[in-house]
Amino acid sequence: MGGNKARMKRDSSSSRPATGTPRNDRRRLRERYERRAKLTTPDLVLLSLLAERPMHGYQANLELERREIRDWAGISRPQVYYSLEKLARAGLIRSSETDEPAAGPERSTFETTVKGRAALANALEREEWTTQRERPPFLTWIALSWLARPGAFEKQIQKREEFLMRELAREKATLKAVLHEVGHPHHEAVWMIGLMIEQFRTELHWLQKLALELPKRARAQRPSYSEGYSPASS
Repeated sequence: MGGNKARMKRDSSSSRPATGTPRNDRRRLRERYERRAKLTTPDLVLLSLLAERPMHGYQANLELERREIRDWAGISRPQVYYSLEKLARAGLIRSSETDEPAAGPERSTFETTVKGRAALANALEREEWTTQRERPPFLTWIALSWLARPGAFEKQIQKREEFLMRELAREKATLKAVLHEVGHPHHEAVWMIGLMIEQFRTELHWLQKLALELPKRARAQRPSYSEGYSPASS
């Protein structure tokens, strides 16, 4: 009787799914930790900002707004404080209490550590910086626009053109201010703004071309579709 129980126990343990093994559990925990520990865009922006000079969290937010960093990096005010805590726990920045008044409850001044600067340098060597394509909402709209009501396409194109003109004027003004601040044209901020200006100009030129081609718009002449496909068969 006791032997049967022991055999049944061995059989039940051997039938457990592989995903429940200690080795797989450790692997999942390691992958989860690596995902959480990986430096995100907000983390990297803050590391770069604090490498320039120590700042309060509130000051960092003000500087993000002054430089209009949110035009090219998705980082919200709550993310700033989340990233500061994350970076401090990882030893990538350090804080010290100061008597300098801050325009808010934050009294800790943060600065990048040697470990933090090394982590930032390593992150800047990732291949993903150079191999990703953007997915602008405007491209998605164009793909779906054949279902729009009559006249909606022309109105949206006009709105897009007006938006690009406003953004182009804003970036030109920003470029002028940046050039005054840095004192020369060979600076990363100047290059970035120059790229955005060229992108706006390119799209505006493309919209003018589109306006000429719009009357010739037509459905696909030889559409092809997947045959015999169903989710159950995949």
